[in-house]
Amino acid sequence: MRPRYSVVIPCYNEARYIADAVRSLRGQTFAGSYEIVVVDNNCTDDTAAVAAGLGARVVHERTPGVCAARQTGTEAAAGDVVVSADADTTYPPDWLSTIDRSFRADAGTVAVTGPCRYVGGPLWGRVYARLLFGGVQLVYRLTGRIVYVSATNIAFRKDHWSGYDLNLTQGGDELHLLRALRGRGRVVYHHRNPTYTSSRRLTRGLLYSIFVTLITYYLLGYALNRLFGRRVIGTAPAYRDSRGPLPSRLRTVAYAMLALLLLTLSFAQPRRYLVDKSDAVVDHVTSAVTRTHHR
Repeated sequence: MRPRYSVVIPCYNEARYIADAVRSLRGQTFAGSYEIVVVDNNCTDDTAAVAAGLGARVVHERTPGVCAARQTGTEAAAGDVVVSADADTTYPPDWLSTIDRSFRADAGTVAVTGPCRYVGGPLWGRVYARLLFGGVQLVYRLTGRIVYVSATNIAFRKDHWSGYDLNLTQGGDELHLLRALRGRGRVVYHHRNPTYTSSRRLTRGLLYSIFVTLITYYLLGYALNRLFGRRVIGTAPAYRDSRGPLPSRLRTVAYAMLALLLLTLSFAQPRRYLVDKSDAVVDHVTSAVTRTHHR
């Protein structure tokens, strides 16, 4: 029988986390049918074997990158609704049931999203996530519009999906997908249906997380790659441990990229948003880069 939902999890060497993710998904109270699709994106550890042993369906994608992995997983999905998930994230038992109620309540709903909360890690990281999605909730309640979504927590009707942009890296499986879905129908946000993700990406510290991970690799990388239609900035370093110092060579590269970013922004002033006001941060960076490129 065809499943109602397909939960897609892209994986690159996630043996440490994948078992908890799959077990939490298998423990859902949802009474309907669903499948778990794990995408092996060139894993060199036991990720695929662990996932298969727990009942997940494993597919393979050789092209590195989260967008390529999600593309393959979504294409392979048999469900009417595809749910984007992550390997280092766990899901409360009623998570899928809550998503299902929203889809059944309104046939015009094309996607259902929710917040992400960090587990463990520094206090500032947990506060950051609360503030970020608190802001998302406030804008949604005032305008009915969702300005940000986490790839750990978005479900969408497959027949309204137009594919991932394979030129993108970080943000491509979130910002690009949200943009596309908003143009196809209603997107619902459930603030009380969170997912719980590892805080391993925060272990480099607050400044690194803001200026390197967020601004350089996420916002600037998304803007440049989308602007030029190719990968100008590649994928951020993979985090597979919850602790450890930043290698000196990577630290040097990161600070150099930060200096370049600050220098670039100091010579340009954005004149307009490229898409709409709700995407102000991304569009600000894109406009600044465009002005510099044409000088």
